[in-house]
Amino acid sequence: MKALIADAINEKGIENLKEVADVVVDTSITPEELLETIGEYDGIIVRSRTKLPAEVIAKADNLKIIGRAGVGVDNIDVNAATEKGIMVVNAPESTSITVAEHTMGLILSAVRKIAVADKSTKEDKWEKKRFMGMELKDKTLGVIGMGRIGSQVVNRCKAFQMDAIAYDPYLPAEVAKQMGVELLDSKEELLKRADIITIHVPLTPETKHSISTKEFEMMKDTAFIFNCARGGIIDEDALYDALKEGKIGGAGLDVYENEGKETNNKLYELDNIVCTPHIAASTKEAQRDAAIIVADELIELFKGNMPRNIINMPRINNSGFEDANDYLEVCDKLGSFISQSTKGAIKELEITYSGEIADVASQELFTRTVLQGLLNPISEAGVNAVNARNIAKGRGIDITEAKNNKDKGYGSLVKLTAKTDVGDFSVVGTYLHEPTIIEINGYRVDVKPEGDMFIAKYKDIPGSIGAIGTKLGEYNVNVGIMQVGRDIQGGKAIMVLTLDNEAPKEAIDEIKALSNVEDATTLKFN
Repeated sequence: MKALIADAINEKGIENLKEVADVVVDTSITPEELLETIGEYDGIIVRSRTKLPAEVIAKADNLKIIGRAGVGVDNIDVNAATEKGIMVVNAPESTSITVAEHTMGLILSAVRKIAVADKSTKEDKWEKKRFMGMELKDKTLGVIGMGRIGSQVVNRCKAFQMDAIAYDPYLPAEVAKQMGVELLDSKEELLKRADIITIHVPLTPETKHSISTKEFEMMKDTAFIFNCARGGIIDEDALYDALKEGKIGGAGLDVYENEGKETNNKLYELDNIVCTPHIAASTKEAQRDAAIIVADELIELFKGNMPRNIINMPRINNSGFEDANDYLEVCDKLGSFISQSTKGAIKELEITYSGEIADVASQELFTRTVLQGLLNPISEAGVNAVNARNIAKGRGIDITEAKNNKDKGYGSLVKLTAKTDVGDFSVVGTYLHEPTIIEINGYRVDVKPEGDMFIAKYKDIPGSIGAIGTKLGEYNVNVGIMQVGRDIQGGKAIMVLTLDNEAPKEAIDEIKALSNVEDATTLKFN
């Protein structure tokens, strides 16, 4: 086996890989050189510098695995790799401690004004009165997103004798209780109560600009907010105004909507915010662990074993079921659809297989792929077919599976029913040249889960559809495809739209406020 190390990683990972493979280290390889030589390799390890777009992957005729020495895979065309049968793996557990510690560093630096005091002192000033700080003891920590990193921040803040509250609509109360955290029903309550707010959620249509002007108005004027997750979750213009006008006490950012040199970010002008250049995961230990973890993934595959951290769907034939790969894609899309559409923490998930897929000896891989799709939109680290069951169990989700030989005229069907404290939500899908949703909450539809989408529950009365469309139009959002379903005339109805561009949060909030709309949300699919 031959492997390429295209970006600088810790030497220990390289040494381990050399035991089983011919390793070429070229950390300055250009896109043109990579395109020309990628066909020579069985495996490649990258960080963030090297890009693997579809045109490179198309030339990778011998490539079996792509390793990302870190978490994010934005520089890899995962769909192209999946279609080519190439595994994509990462090292999600490598940065949890490091990012949590960096979050603590930002918190301490901001509340004790360490960064600005350091600058002042080095300018030979002695401004003790200017830098009055705040103790963390007996203050309330508010965590938005209780995944790997969020829970590590809680552990560290408890050492400072802080109380912890959290908002995570996907985390059951009993799990939060085990973590020693008070789980709140709304983000608004957390914003009102917390002294220190830290964000640990992925960037999705639902979370983009989820902290903006309205949210800053809810916060205490002494509160601090921190983001080491993803840029764009906090509306930076609104944050600037809140800091400039003293609506909150301060902030700390490691991630931004626009990153790199010469962004001219006006937040840098302010003294009550601590800014670092996306370095939360940058420690020697994290980089070492990432290199070792991802190298071990290649080693496992080269030895004929299954890697642990596969983030794309395995492309295999399942016990003679010729459509296995197609239905793995269906399962992933259905899981993602129901995750993004459902309100409240999912306590139970029922998966029913009908038709030919029900005759397969084992549906385990399909179930794991459903869970992968379900958990990835709400997880700050990668979920894959290998770890999906454990992560679902950790979130208190009870999984039940059933088979039904009746397929209602389709070759195979997969039905998911999510049960939450808010209510039940169901979706049925099949493969009709591409993954297709044919039923949502009992309403017949014909929906292709792809790109930017929108779903709304509303009253089936004249003007409802027009009012929703008008609101989207006011925000320059064009509708490509519309699907509607209803129970009875004048009853309840559901609308699913495929959009030409993402609907902003403000548009969704205004649609939710319409008297005839029960709920609305955006969805995003790769």
